[in-house]
Amino acid sequence: MKKQFITALLLTAISFSFAQKKEVKALEKAVKANNFAEAKASLTQAEALLSAMDDKTKDKFYFLKGKTLYANGAGTMQDYDKALESFGNVKSAYATDITGLKEEIGNSLIKKGNDFYESKDYSNASKYFERVYEIKQDTMFLYYAAATAVNVKEYDRALVMYENLKDMGYTGITKEYFAISKETQKEEPFSSKELRNASVSAGTHSKPFEKNTASKKPEIVKNIALIYVTNGNNDKAITALKDARAESPDDVNLILTEANLYYKMDNMEEFKKALEIATSMDPKNPELQYNLGVINSESGQMEQARAHYEKAIELDPEYINAYINLSALILGQEGDLVEEMNGLGTSAADDKRYEELRAQRQALYKEAVPYLTKALDVDPENLSAAKTLMNIYSILGETDNYKSMQEMVEAIEASAN
Repeated sequence: MKKQFITALLLTAISFSFAQKKEVKALEKAVKANNFAEAKASLTQAEALLSAMDDKTKDKFYFLKGKTLYANGAGTMQDYDKALESFGNVKSAYATDITGLKEEIGNSLIKKGNDFYESKDYSNASKYFERVYEIKQDTMFLYYAAATAVNVKEYDRALVMYENLKDMGYTGITKEYFAISKETQKEEPFSSKELRNASVSAGTHSKPFEKNTASKKPEIVKNIALIYVTNGNNDKAITALKDARAESPDDVNLILTEANLYYKMDNMEEFKKALEIATSMDPKNPELQYNLGVINSESGQMEQARAHYEKAIELDPEYINAYINLSALILGQEGDLVEEMNGLGTSAADDKRYEELRAQRQALYKEAVPYLTKALDVDPENLSAAKTLMNIYSILGETDNYKSMQEMVEAIEASAN
């Protein structure tokens, strides 16, 4: 009786083992046929028997499960994650196959990320590039993921990735290979050193040389700073920009970014200092000269403001805002004259002083006229300049000029409506 009972248990175990192998075999058959819909159905049935499988059968099951989920590149990112997890459960087999499949999964993610990028779906592109980095540990893809996240204002995600890149010391510097084409006498790039050397050996190119691409570290730190600005964390933004400037002290754009940050923080003193540094680095930039004119004007340093406006015009004779601001700077002196004129009495001395002040006031108007006229030459639709000139001609008693400007003002207003 005891022997019969043992035999019955043995038969049950054999039957159960046969069921495991049958389900795994069905799964294997579907995978080999690239029938992944059927493979997923077999996967569910085989998984129910997983706890009783021996180590060899488990390895095979996990390997086939990974292939099923990958589905030759047809799976989703979530499928790929589960496939990689399944491959990770394989203990002692299929090492070469799994290495190849992981490479395929990484390449598939790159392709899908690129496809999303080309279709301007930057959010998904970023997520796929980030996953590629996690699989391949290639920091270039973490950089791509951060940059594309910025495109869709996913700043919190981008910040984490940029901070990781900064902490890792990522620069993105790569070596590029060049040679001079004998046909065109111009330098030409090559995708590899071997191709470049082969062209030199073939005689089509000469003078091989190499260049390093620019470091991406300043861009990374600048973007960190800008994200901090967007998030209202100005102290961290300033620190980040100082780090970037230490890395690239000759990059005028970093100085300007810092200047803009100080401007947003309403720190005009530091804004002015940063602009002065930028101007010394790029003295032929009219916009920098103009901005320094604005800052000096706002702080009451009128002579310095005028000098910067005039320099902006010298560098760019059509810088209309410089003409407008110069005229405003000149006319701004009228206030003190009018105040004194209104406070005078009726004595002979007061009458004499009034006429002196009146002459000074008219001189200011006449001094402003050329700048306003030039502004209208650059922009004939500038209503503000036209109205100011019209009023000046009215005060100066220049009737013909007044009527001409009145017609221009009416024409500009009519076209605007």
